[in-house]
Amino acid sequence: MAVRLNEKLWDAKAVDWVASRDGFGKGVLELGGKNEDVVVLCCDLAESTRAHWFAEKYPERFIEVGVAEQNLAGLGAGMAFEGKIPFIASYAVFSPGRSWDQVRVSICYSNANVKIAGCHAGISVGPDGATHQALEDVAITRVLPRMTVLVPCDWLEAKKATVASAEIRGPVYFRFGREKVPTITVEETPFVVGRAETFYDGEDVTLVANGLMVYEALLAAKQLEKEGVSARVVNLHTVKPLDRQALVKAARETGAVVVAEEHQVLAGTGGAVAEVLAKEYPAPMEFVGMQDRFGESGSPAELLKHFGMTSQEVAEAARTVLKRK
Repeated sequence: MAVRLNEKLWDAKAVDWVASRDGFGKGVLELGGKNEDVVVLCCDLAESTRAHWFAEKYPERFIEVGVAEQNLAGLGAGMAFEGKIPFIASYAVFSPGRSWDQVRVSICYSNANVKIAGCHAGISVGPDGATHQALEDVAITRVLPRMTVLVPCDWLEAKKATVASAEIRGPVYFRFGREKVPTITVEETPFVVGRAETFYDGEDVTLVANGLMVYEALLAAKQLEKEGVSARVVNLHTVKPLDRQALVKAARETGAVVVAEEHQVLAGTGGAVAEVLAKEYPAPMEFVGMQDRFGESGSPAELLKHFGMTSQEVAEAARTVLKRK
């Protein structure tokens, strides 16, 4: 059964559009008031990552590392071993992109209690261009032992993910976007790390999505409904550990799966879902995301359309996979 969502989400003019990075900023601010061991470190991008809200209220627990992402990871690990709960924030292309070795060894191998906030992720960064559009971060983090990987769908879920991460003992990576996206969830919408949630009921095909692609999947489900196709939308906010039971159940009940992500289709969320279903319940699958390419400069809306990551492509992928049931 689908969970409760924002009643305004179907009206683009009425729903609140907020960047998911705001959820991170509000999340660490809330944690700062609850736990004095929470510290935030940043690489000269405090305002961009929304870490500046924490810095303004708790300056004694905020560290400006400068443009040094590898040091950011190392300092975070060291502070974790001294009992702190460090949140290290930067653009996702830099952290974990530029600091992957330190994330692997200093954080994951050492099982350091560090929370990595990868902001400005995905093609929706827009005009910043290919060098700043992180489209590989889920792939390079989910492969690391001991790492939890979270991809929230809106600012409110991002806040919940940030707060929940402080209760996880060990490394956590979560990705946030800069572009404002519709607020899909409400306070009552459940969020449990490692548990997928059904956002829309359906029996013919399952649309698995995370990040801003959850909204596109919901729009696609509405579009398919007009064509007589019943699509289930599953919000897979936790890429690792995967909710294997929910994925197998959805594949078994609908018989076809589409995975939509704002990430390379290789080795990301789609790859993770395929790994599970190939072993436990093989079903026809289609993948919506970046098709083994680098991005370009442009507005977020232009790029999502250009690279085929809108509700139209999700709906078309559903039509394609249904032919193979």
